[in-house]
Amino acid sequence: MSGAKDLYLAPVPKKLSAKQGEFDTKGKNYIQLVADDTQSIIPAALKTELEWEITASPKAPKDEVGLVIKLDYGADIQAEGYKLTVKPDVIEILASTPAGAFYGACTLAQILRQCDGQIPCLTINDWPDYPDRGVMLDISRDKVPNMETLYHLVDLMADWKINQFQLYTEHTFAYLAHEKVWEHASPMTGEEILALDAYCKSQFIELVPNQNSFGHMDRWLKHDEYLPMAEAPNGCDTEWGHFDYPFSLCPGDKRSLPFIKGLFDELLPHFSSSLFNVGCDETVDLGRDRSEKVCEEKGRGRVYLDFLLEIHKFVKEHGRTMMFWGDIVLRHPELIPEIPKDIIALEWGYENGRDWKGNCEKFAAAGLPFYVCPGTSSWNALVGRGENAIGNIVGGAREGLKHGATGLLNTEWGDNGHWQPLATTYLGLMVGAMASWNTNADVKDGLAETYSLHAFGDRTGVTGKAWYDLSDIYLMFKKKTGNNSVPWQMLFRPIDDKSVIEGIEMSELEEMEKRINEIDEGFFRDKMTFEDADIVCKEFEYAISMLQLSVDVGKMRLGAAKPKNFAAKVKALKEKHDDVWLLRNRPGGMEDSANKLKLEKRKSGNTYEFV
Repeated sequence: MSGAKDLYLAPVPKKLSAKQGEFDTKGKNYIQLVADDTQSIIPAALKTELEWEITASPKAPKDEVGLVIKLDYGADIQAEGYKLTVKPDVIEILASTPAGAFYGACTLAQILRQCDGQIPCLTINDWPDYPDRGVMLDISRDKVPNMETLYHLVDLMADWKINQFQLYTEHTFAYLAHEKVWEHASPMTGEEILALDAYCKSQFIELVPNQNSFGHMDRWLKHDEYLPMAEAPNGCDTEWGHFDYPFSLCPGDKRSLPFIKGLFDELLPHFSSSLFNVGCDETVDLGRDRSEKVCEEKGRGRVYLDFLLEIHKFVKEHGRTMMFWGDIVLRHPELIPEIPKDIIALEWGYENGRDWKGNCEKFAAAGLPFYVCPGTSSWNALVGRGENAIGNIVGGAREGLKHGATGLLNTEWGDNGHWQPLATTYLGLMVGAMASWNTNADVKDGLAETYSLHAFGDRTGVTGKAWYDLSDIYLMFKKKTGNNSVPWQMLFRPIDDKSVIEGIEMSELEEMEKRINEIDEGFFRDKMTFEDADIVCKEFEYAISMLQLSVDVGKMRLGAAKPKNFAAKVKALKEKHDDVWLLRNRPGGMEDSANKLKLEKRKSGNTYEFV
């Protein structure tokens, strides 16, 4: 590393000025805290990971003080902003809030990660564009992380200056009165949420409660005890096709609202956050069965909004600010002005090139607070869709800020069994952090190196480049697929679905196979220094196995003969799925996830398995 301009930082600071000289860490022994309440900036001192003694004494030997962290509430520095100065004799962090001091320390830690005791002199003035910069992790389809994984994620997110975290929940909180629903799901317990909430606070992250409360309730409604509350107990036709299972609550059923209130009463005391995401997205069966008559009389949008407003009353009783997914009300824009202004709408979309402007303008015109919610593009893609994620996230961040969004919530979903390994998601999570902090920065400039350093602790850039390259495998196909990738379709779409191979050429699969091998050969497994390095190596091998099997299945779909070792490959992949799953996650949901692999076809009533 030759100078300040060569540093790889996530997020990219607003202003960085290189200075002459270097700071040498040798001979320094103290981190000095200067504040009226020094306890509030101890997390900043710890975040640097410097092995120097922390002191608040003004008598510390000046020539042995290597870092001064100063908190001045009157300083002309934005909230969460900081000024980091590296001089030849000392490093200084100045902030007007404890959070700002912490983020200055995060930047310093990233600098130290790529320097060997010799730090280039510089000045950084930095602050965030979005006050709320969040991540939402799906823990309901079907993967629930263990606590060690959650703590590791919090550490990474804090390092990248993310300040909100949500765990998307349908049935995976251990409600004491509803054991039937979660007994096989390895849920989050109340005690675990309390501990995670406290840890998040220590890293300046707000753990926001999340419980879907209208649609996506099938994990509840499939049980006899809850089925009577369903909109369509026996399923129905929807815009997504026919459902043969119940999906949404019936808003007119007298049991639905008391049920929701009971969930909130038990869940919310475990969180210190003032926010609460109640979901309420994709109610595609509303008005298709029990609510059909009332929806015809009042309008589907009105029925939806009336139920949403009743939920809002419960949230207010708990003194929280409600968040909800805005997709349904956007279909009925005339109703948006009726939404109370103490509700935050979540405007979501997951494709590169999405037109964020129109929906942002609708919420802004109504004076309704809103977030933009792009995604990591990892789900339904085996190893992600990196280029799509970058375009989607950066586009959402820029358009959202332009139209008054107060937050960016970056989403990591687990559709169809959450087969993507966690390391696949790091790219999208980092890009979301970078784009929400500094919307004008070119996140792609040096991204592989930045990704390698600050997601894996690899200074060579090898690890980041390998995962980055894997995330763009989907681009090898001319065929465009929304919300999934061709390699994923090969494994997870039914074998007799001929649409999968439409537009696919054998040469594309052959080139994909060649590219997979090139990436695999370029991945050196001993370059990482972060604590999950061994797991990341196993996840990489698993990712390669998924892609290789996808090639085999793709060729077979196009008429090639089944390889002699095909059955062994399938068996090995299923074993890796389970082994890798248990490295970071709880056992609940693992079998459900594994069963989503589609490697059979039907003909004349008989089942023919590729294996």
